[in-house]
Amino acid sequence: MSPTAPGSGGSRRRAAVTLVDVAREAGCSVSLASIVFRDAPGASDATRVRVRAAAERIGYRPDSRARWLRRAQSGLIGVVFNVRQQFHAGLVEGLYQAAETMPDIDLALAAVYPGRDDARAAEGLLRERCEALIMIGPFIPTGRIARLAQEVPVVVVARALRAPSVDRVRVDDRRGCALAVDHLVSLGHTRIAHVDGGDAPGAAERRRGYLQRMRAHGLEEFADVIGGGATAHDGAVAGRVLLQREPRPTAVAVFNDLAAIGLMNWLGFHGVRAPEAVSITGFDDTAEAAGATVPLTSVSQELELMTSTALTRAVDRARGRCEPGEVVIEPRLVVRDSCAPYSGSGD
Repeated sequence: MSPTAPGSGGSRRRAAVTLVDVAREAGCSVSLASIVFRDAPGASDATRVRVRAAAERIGYRPDSRARWLRRAQSGLIGVVFNVRQQFHAGLVEGLYQAAETMPDIDLALAAVYPGRDDARAAEGLLRERCEALIMIGPFIPTGRIARLAQEVPVVVVARALRAPSVDRVRVDDRRGCALAVDHLVSLGHTRIAHVDGGDAPGAAERRRGYLQRMRAHGLEEFADVIGGGATAHDGAVAGRVLLQREPRPTAVAVFNDLAAIGLMNWLGFHGVRAPEAVSITGFDDTAEAAGATVPLTSVSQELELMTSTALTRAVDRARGRCEPGEVVIEPRLVVRDSCAPYSGSGD
């Protein structure tokens, strides 16, 4: 006779004991119970003893078939990106190009947009049995990223963070902004402002690079950080502030290309044209920078190297071929028409 649940009168088959039941018995979350049975980092010795004891009491047996499926190599790498960021789109394209050189690897995409954050997008990819995650410029806190890394290897691209369990692939943002300042100084500019990126990934490092380089050139008295962001609208708003400065900066190093183009268009509409009246630099070297009405001088993040490195790290980590680490890429300044020698017209 089949085993029956107590009190069932033999009329029903006993329900299988699940990980949810174990978590309830042990007084912990399901994710923590999962960590214990996967022998993954993230649980104390005391917690492991408590969870396994609870499982023994209620007769829980891990499903070895499910465990094998989780460990099987799916060849699928998840990518989390923001649909509103052109630079992210370029990185996704680069990742696909890199994946073409790896016959057994494919990509699965999950978009971030208002109302759907990086963590929610990542959770959808985990349900698809991705071997690893590549997260492009995530906004969520470091702790949440580290928790995801307890499930699968995570490679964060274009953001600096302190999380030893997470791989990081990024450009040297501080050095990139320094290159822009050096270029503007070489053209004779001294009143060089910086439109920053607000709380966007990389913004703090670029701001530090700007301030450090202005001090190195003996121009700290002219340092001027204008609040901005990552969008063209943010650049336009910064343009309004810039026009109120007296005397007005003759050059501006902007957080990214999108904001730089927004700034340049807004200033041009109000009669302050680049490069005649103001020199402007961007950051990211996107297709929009090259195709702007006035082609934009920009800092390249070496997209091809960044994406190939990120994908290689994701695959190697998933297959156990390396430990987590950080790769910092040297930026490069791409000079176009948006900058000109200082002419004194801003005086």
